[in-house]
Amino acid sequence: MPDLTATVPHQLGRAEARQRLQKKVDELRQHGTLANFQDSWSGDTMTFSLSAMGQSMSGELNVEDDVVHVRITLPALLKLMSGTIKQRIEHDAALLLGSRPKTAP
Repeated sequence: MPDLTATVPHQLGRAEARQRLQKKVDELRQHGTLANFQDSWSGDTMTFSLSAMGQSMSGELNVEDDVVHVRITLPALLKLMSGTIKQRIEHDAALLLGSRPKTAP
């Protein structure tokens, strides 16, 4: 069961939302922001794994017509920060997808 779930609404349609997400992932990878980031798309679902702060995590993004669902399994250390991580994901994804963020990170 994932330790973190987030839902980000959008009005872009499935294809545009997926394209924006992939472009952002590519930018982060190019700038070295994501360490050991691996991703794979199957239809409109991207599974991924990465390392952050010396910790490994994995999850998936599921892109639908009007919402993106994020599910991440966090290592024990990062579970303590799951609220902050969720807030950041929701905020940044809302900005990327052109919707209004719920809260400031």
